[in-house]
Amino acid sequence: MVIIPVKARLEADGILNLRIPTGLPGTDVEVVVVVQPLEARANKWPEDFFQETYGALAQPIERGSQGAFDDREVLR
Repeated sequence: MVIIPVKARLEADGILNLRIPTGLPGTDVEVVVVVQPLEARANKWPEDFFQETYGALAQPIERGSQGAFDDREVLR
């Protein structure tokens, strides 16, 4: 299976024209097309995102020990 993501612009009449080189000449293939407007998924939180994640960091975040630093030569 070859997955080829493509962004395209629809024609004024709503027709989508695609010409995609696949590297599979003379081969029978099954093609699945998913059309999703880019605006529909841009800058939106998933539904119920805040209800599902609210309070996820209710406990304080603590930074663990960082260990000892190596002595290094001073750069000049």
